[in-house]
Amino acid sequence: MIVRAPYAADPAFSRGRLHAEEGDGVRGPRDAFQRDRDRVIHSISFRRLRHKTQVFMAPDGDHFRVRLTHSIEVAQIGRAIARALGLNEDLTEALCLAHDIGHPPFGHAGEDALKAAMATAGGFDHNGHTLRTLTEIERPYPLWNGLNLSWETLEGLAKHNGPVRHPGWALVAADTAFPLDLAGWSSLEAQVAAIADDIAYDNHDIDDGLRAGLLTLDQLMAQPLVARTWVAVRARFPTVDETRLARELIRSQIGEMVTDLIAETQRRIADSGVTSADDVRQAGRALVGFSDALRIEERDLKRFMYANLYHHPRQLEAAEAAHRIVTGLFAVYATQADTIPIEWRDRLPDQEPARSRHIADFVAGMTDRYAIARYRELIGPIDLPEGF
Repeated sequence: MIVRAPYAADPAFSRGRLHAEEGDGVRGPRDAFQRDRDRVIHSISFRRLRHKTQVFMAPDGDHFRVRLTHSIEVAQIGRAIARALGLNEDLTEALCLAHDIGHPPFGHAGEDALKAAMATAGGFDHNGHTLRTLTEIERPYPLWNGLNLSWETLEGLAKHNGPVRHPGWALVAADTAFPLDLAGWSSLEAQVAAIADDIAYDNHDIDDGLRAGLLTLDQLMAQPLVARTWVAVRARFPTVDETRLARELIRSQIGEMVTDLIAETQRRIADSGVTSADDVRQAGRALVGFSDALRIEERDLKRFMYANLYHHPRQLEAAEAAHRIVTGLFAVYATQADTIPIEWRDRLPDQEPARSRHIADFVAGMTDRYAIARYRELIGPIDLPEGF
């Protein structure tokens, strides 16, 4: 029997789903959050993450991370934290697995291009598009659009980074259909998912950056968190060649961050006096987080990664090509409706902004390789940076 903390999310007291469902028992003895997790895993949009950029655009190397592998790694970290804190692991996992579903092809470069293309139609942001994808675009069921996820899962995805004071149009639409209390704080499970995402990409992007040759260990030693962990790793394995220790560095650093997070979160929960999931939402602040010292080191590490990896000249070259692809595709589909596949063309609205939003839905769902292929088919050659 699973024993959870009193402030954990309880599927028995879920606020339910937008659309009533009957006959749940025919698909096995799963609770609401287990069903949500499974619906995400079986969705088309989740499968497409295997060909969407994490850090490197359309990488040639099989060992680099993509959105799918990143999401799985976030889920592993999130579940470990949730278990240690006595939270609901299934809800945490569902949130971790689904958090990047709204990303367009080519990651943030693709998002920037869609945001610009949609400037007169309300803009675009990947978090809002995650909700739109899961509540409207996915259509596996005969009687309603979306996956019909529980309120707690949708709420956690909408505001896992905290209260949403100025939601975009996609999030407003989801909230209007099924109010998610956007101005309030989210569950502890959602807060865990948000920081599990940070822990995963902080460390795994280092791993990929080293593999690609865009980062070096010497550069990383300027970061106190990395340097401290490296000293400890070298002390444990003094006779092992440095080339064998990079992944041990990553593992150890993840361990330190998770351990710090659990201890600090336990302290905050105890100080807050929360005794229920509703108390968590009324706490008025985040209860999941790093200690002050580690928070500063983690923030500095992010700055380093932006300066030395995400904004590396080779990455910027790739981002420029990605921006050109997404911008070009949106423009073609907006002016030549006959180029849109029939299943999307049949539902193309006549009026704005719905028309542009429908086109953006189609483009955002593309994988990197599909977008590249369609650009070459409809527009012409595109010079892409050498694969890593």
